Amino acid sequence: MNTAPDPSTTDAEPLSARETFKALYAHARPYRWVIALGLLCALVGAAGGLLQPLATKALVDRLASGGTITTVLVSLTALVLVGMVFEALGTYVLERTAHSVVLSARRSLIGRLLRLRLTEVDRIAPGDLMSRVTSDTTLLRAVTTRAVVAGATGAVTFVAAVVMMAFLDAVLLGVTLGALLLVGTGVALVMPRIARATERSQEAVGEISTGLERALGAFRTVKASGAEERETARVQAAAHRAWQHGVKSAKWEAVASSAHELAVQLAFLAVLGVGATRVASGDIPVSTLIAFLLYLFYLMEPVYKLVDAATEYQEGAAAISRITQAERLQAEPPARQPAVPAKPAAVAGPATVRFEDVSFRYRADLADVHHQVGFEVPGAGMTAFVGPSGAGKSTVFALIERFYEVTGGRVLVDGKDVRDWSLPELRSAIGYVEQETPVLAGTLRENLVFAAPDATDDDIRDVLTRAKLDALVERLPEGLETLVGHRGAKLSGGERQRIAIARALLRKPRLLLLDEATSQLDAVNELALRDVVAEVARETTVLVIAHRLSTVINADRIIVMETGRVRSVGTHADLVDRDRLYAQLAATQLLAPAK
Repeated sequence: MNTAPDPSTTDAEPLSARETFKALYAHARPYRWVIALGLLCALVGAAGGLLQPLATKALVDRLASGGTITTVLVSLTALVLVGMVFEALGTYVLERTAHSVVLSARRSLIGRLLRLRLTEVDRIAPGDLMSRVTSDTTLLRAVTTRAVVAGATGAVTFVAAVVMMAFLDAVLLGVTLGALLLVGTGVALVMPRIARATERSQEAVGEISTGLERALGAFRTVKASGAEERETARVQAAAHRAWQHGVKSAKWEAVASSAHELAVQLAFLAVLGVGATRVASGDIPVSTLIAFLLYLFYLMEPVYKLVDAATEYQEGAAAISRITQAERLQAEPPARQPAVPAKPAAVAGPATVRFEDVSFRYRADLADVHHQVGFEVPGAGMTAFVGPSGAGKSTVFALIERFYEVTGGRVLVDGKDVRDWSLPELRSAIGYVEQETPVLAGTLRENLVFAAPDATDDDIRDVLTRAKLDALVERLPEGLETLVGHRGAKLSGGERQRIAIARALLRKPRLLLLDEATSQLDAVNELALRDVVAEVARETTVLVIAHRLSTVINADRIIVMETGRVRSVGTHADLVDRDRLYAQLAATQLLAPAK
């Protein structure tokens, strides 16, 4: 089985400009009216600043004519205060909305990632997926609100200022626009570079998460192998790549940011020279030149907003591309109903399982794992699967659970194709103990009731006794409320296996799948749990994958698999006599039967 992340498939086609804009709008759309309110406040604040040069011109004209300036000064003060209040209100509204956009994006993405099909998780490193929820969504904060409003207010105030400047003097306006156009062309060439550098930086951040997840997920192995320095170097290399691309993005952002100041300064010098000449010739009064220069400096803010909006848009476009790629990954349909069986287990009875000419491969570029596999499990009792490693035994369980879809043939549970079952209904009927027997960080109680959140205290006590966990609970400092550590690090391998088995039994399944679930148990605990499984098998269909003869010798039927095919089916006594591979496994690979 080869399901490692495939680098060739983790990169999707970049989004077009139209797709990027649509994706951005989809995130901002639920908050469009709040964003509009922030935009209105920003425009009111900008209007206050827009009128200040005209008020200044009136003040200069009053001084020149010897009139009183009190009214003009009060008006100027009022404009400043009103503009400041509305600008502060708009900033708060937008920042709050920005955080709400990020929250919504994270909720949606988390919900989707946890419903991904295993085929997608197999080919994309979990660390990279996690970085899309954390660092990529953070970039939405600026682009979906601030960039939109900054671009809109910048454009409106820029046009309004240009209209006012045209009203004052068309010649000076022509000089101003010429200088701005010259520098603006250069800025437009810089923007795509910012987007590329930002996207590569975010990809490198994903590599950091992937590297850390890899090392921390096998922390003891890393230490035991003396691999700390090698793993550190691997993650640091990704961090360095993120730094390199981040610095490159910062370089182009600095060019874009300083360009608007250069444009205004060039325009100021040109206007000052041309304007002085026009004042000297009597074409315009000095108050007009002063007001025009004030508008010119006022242009710095809308030009800055436009440049800043374009920069943030390029950064956000890189993040949106990665988020949208994650949103397009294949996911299982969301559960519409609580994951409970359609009928009580006591009424529905044990499940039946049948494989009809099943073929399966994990990826299109890999060989088949199953080749027309066929067998039938009629109902209650224990069925054991044995065979060499790579025979396809664990894949049987994965197909029953619909973690993967068959590429040929049918898998039937209760005579019904699993593809016709709703996933919640199918999986609620199944108890599954996988080979790694994972235990989640949290308390022992949380792990036990993970698959059966409505279990009662009596149910828990009963399953603790059956799984031989009652002694463990008694010696734990806080009993069931004891924290078990990351991946159950505070527990032994055998204790983790017993917890996983108890978790599956607490679900009261109609079909119990045990993938080498007792491999780390000592002989005493294995014997006790074997008796529990035998008891469960009286009323439940139990499928077991095992390498211990003591586990399979009393099975109602044994299915021998080899190279993705069913080789033979029978009891232990039958197979020892008529199947050479099973006889060899029983004599060598499988342990001797328990005495």
